[in-house]
Amino acid sequence: MTGEDNVLKLVDAEPSDVYRLQDQIGFLLRRAHQRHVAIFASRIADLTPPQFAALARLRDIGETSQNQLGALIAMDAATVKGVIDRLKARGLVEIQKSVSDKRRLMVRLTDEGRRVVEELIPRAAAISKETLSPLSEREALTLIKLLSKIV
Repeated sequence: MTGEDNVLKLVDAEPSDVYRLQDQIGFLLRRAHQRHVAIFASRIADLTPPQFAALARLRDIGETSQNQLGALIAMDAATVKGVIDRLKARGLVEIQKSVSDKRRLMVRLTDEGRRVVEELIPRAAAISKETLSPLSEREALTLIKLLSKIV
């Protein structure tokens, strides 16, 4: 029986009234997240996944407000502020007040930040691939599609 057959067997199984922690979505997502973070840390030791996410998103969209960046990478205002402060201390991002609204903080990559994120993009892709390595290509695509539907 292949891994794909096992997944289909699980999908076709009848729901049970018995609560088993190991079958709960939150538990499984946390375990999958722990696996991914461990793989990430083994390949990119000097940045956290949230720090990398901030750099990668800034690479994609350019300068944006601190609050908007937080929304784009699924972080609350307090968390994204800490992430940005640490990236700024490393010289990877710059922060300045918006010209049109002095209350708004704008964030952008420095040249060093751009260099670092460009260098790390291939490693990040390899991390995703390794995280999904127990799955067939079709299963991995299905998982990504399904997770995208619930976020």
